[in-house]
Formats: sequence, structure tokens, C-alpha cells
Amino acid sequence: MMLQSYLEQHMEETAVFELFVRKHAPGRNFMVAAGLEQVLDFLENIRFSPEELAWLTPRFAPSLIAYLEQFRFNGDVQAMPEGSLFFPDEPILRITATLPQAQLVESRIMNLMHFETLIASKAARSVLVAPDKLLVDFGMRRAHGAEAALLAARASYLAGFSGTATVLAGAVYGIPLFGTLAHSYIQAHEDEATAFEQFARCHPDNVILLIDTYDTEAAAAKVVALGRKLLACGIHVKGVRLDSGDLATHARQVREILNEGGLEKTTIFASGNLDEYRLRALLSSDTSPAAPIDGFGIGTALDVSSDAPSLDCAYKLQEYAGKARRKRSEGKATWPGRKQVYRKYNSANGFMAGDIVALAENDSHDGEPLIVPVMQAGRRINESPPLDEIRLRTLENYARLPKPLATLEVVPVYPVGISASLQALAKHLDEAQSPDAIIR
Repeated sequence: MMLQSYLEQHMEETAVFELFVRKHAPGRNFMVAAGLEQVLDFLENIRFSPEELAWLTPRFAPSLIAYLEQFRFNGDVQAMPEGSLFFPDEPILRITATLPQAQLVESRIMNLMHFETLIASKAARSVLVAPDKLLVDFGMRRAHGAEAALLAARASYLAGFSGTATVLAGAVYGIPLFGTLAHSYIQAHEDEATAFEQFARCHPDNVILLIDTYDTEAAAAKVVALGRKLLACGIHVKGVRLDSGDLATHARQVREILNEGGLEKTTIFASGNLDEYRLRALLSSDTSPAAPIDGFGIGTALDVSSDAPSLDCAYKLQEYAGKARRKRSEGKATWPGRKQVYRKYNSANGFMAGDIVALAENDSHDGEPLIVPVMQAGRRINESPPLDEIRLRTLENYARLPKPLATLEVVPVYPVGISASLQALAKHLDEAQSPDAIIR
């Protein structure tokens, strides 16, 4: 409806929109930018099919249908690279295009950036709690749809996870795949020992056995006996998985059984309603020795970000027809104009020291500019970086987080300042504009 009105009024001059998050989700100290590659894919390929146009035809004016029939996005995009750490009110993506184009792509851009940023920011917390452990995305079955499961696998890997159990994510994104057997496999056999052996002989290079279907410690003893038998065939039991009960207690008892049986190199993998808080409890040595668990499968809590299932993100008009625009809604006011984020680092330790949000032009500041050009005239400027490269960048960024921010506790807010020039522009617009002169 807005698009048709824009076209009828010939409002097709250049507009600038920026995407940002208004405030942290509960319990968060920082966010991880993700989803940019999917946005660029969308912008390069957006088209309207004959079937879609046929459905729209009786609902909108012929001029709009003709516009959509020829629609191609030919605008520019600037953004923080994926894996960047950012904070509230910092723009992470800027769209510069004609007003109809920039408005039309709003919802899908928000959908993609919001979801992957949400999941990457959730995954980061487990990575920081267990940096030396194998972390695997186990969430497909409870994700909010197939696309969500696929993108959650990507976002969690980008954020530092080791891999996923979602096979399609391995095919599409090259993410390492991890998988074991289910309780149903054990139950389908007449006895547990037979199930273990049949699975091991079917997958001799990846023998990871689920041992909590009936009695965890008794199953561990069966694994020891099977391990001796398989060794004669050159097959090694790579690991066992725990999925229920007191994981710390079971892990200690199973580790003892495996070690006494000569399976010191067999790893212990845990799953079952895990999140970053349970990981921290299992790995804490404050009150008792840390549980001897080598890896974790994290599912529901990750793929739906259960403690913080949404971000207060926004995509707002910052400039139209060469004039800065400012939304002044109560509690939702925006900083006007095209903006850049400059980041300073502590010269003594290399940690992030503070950010400045400034105007993108004629308002430079000391520090690293975080927003870079990624698309010009509707085409990527450079080839997309490999996902492993993005993941490495994310891990490098974690290493520059001030230590308090890298914990699960909520700490004093990271300093983000607003430049004097940006504040002056906002004040000027407030004084010059009447409420009904503000666009969106």
C-alpha cells in the first residue's frame, strides 16, 4: 500500500534506511551481527513471478503491478561484517536506494538479520562459557520451521560452535556434521549390547553410542566389553553420549568405568535441555571437580533462544531526498542521517574500550570504522567470505571483549557515545520539524 502511494506521488528519490537494535535482550552484554550474506542473496535475486503478479493484480493498481514486474534491486548496502560485536543503537546495516525499493525490502531484511543475529548472540554465550569444548547445534526438531533450523545451524557455527546435526546445513554451508543414534534405535533391538555392536559395525569410523536408554553405568560396562571385541577388528569406540539424569554424576561414573576398561580416549558427549547456564554449572570447579564432559549438544535453548526469543530491532528512515530524517516517537526516537560506528581499543591490552556513533560524512573520529561497503548498484562488491573465515573473525572479536562482558552476568553497559555533530543535527531537526513533517 505504501509502495503504490509512493509511485503515484512520484516519491522515488534516494532514501537511506538503517537497521539497528534498540536495546539488549534480557541478560545480554553484547550482540553478534549475522545474516548479512542471506540479505545480500535476497537483494541480488528478488523477483516477482507471473503467479505472484497474477495474485496481486486485482488488489493493486496496474502501475504497481508493472513496477513489480520489472523490479530489480539496484541500491547500495553498507554493513558491519558478520561476526562483528555490536551494541544497542549502533547501525549494523544501511540500505541506500530509491524510496520504493528500500521500503519494499524492509520486512525480509529485518527477518533475516533479526533471526541470525539473535541465534549467533545466544550461541556466543555457550562458546564463551566452554571455549575448549565441542559444541554442536542439536536444535532442528524444535526450531520454528525448516528455514529457521538451517539458519540457526549457520548462525551458531558463525558464532563459534563446532558443527551441527542438521544435515542440510552441511550440504548448503559446509558446516561440519555430528550425529549419533537415538533411543529408538536401542529400543528397536532385542538388547542394548546388540544395538551397540550393530551400530558400530555399520559406522566403524564414527562409533558414538547413546548409553542412557536403560541404565547408564551398566551400558558403559557394555561399551567396555564391546570396545575390546571391536578392537580386534580395528574399530575404536570414539565416544558415548549422555542425555538424561544428573549429567555430572553420570559423567564421573562413566569416565571411571571407561578408564578402568582401557577406553581412556573414548570421549563423553552430553545433551538434554542444555543451555549456557547448565554448561557453566557442569564445568564449574568452584564446589566440586568439573564434570569430565568433552562435548555438548545444545538444541531447543539455542535454536529458539528460549530465554530471549526476540530482539527489539528496527529498520528506520534516516534520510530522504538529501535531507536527514528523525523519528521522535516517545521511547522510539532515532538518531538522524547516515551514520558510522568508530571503535577504540585499549592500547595496553587490545580490549574494546568504547564506541562512537557519528555521522558517516564529515564527522570522523579516532578508532576503527565498523561499517563498510558490501553492495553497489545491486551487486556484491566482493565475493562472499567463506563461513570458516567469518567464524574465525568472530572468535578473534571475542578475544577483544573486555572480560566482564564475556560473562553471563549483566555488567555495566559498554560505553557507546554519540558524536557532537550527530547530536547537533538531531537538535536542529527537532527545532525545525513539526510532527506531521516527519516521514515514518
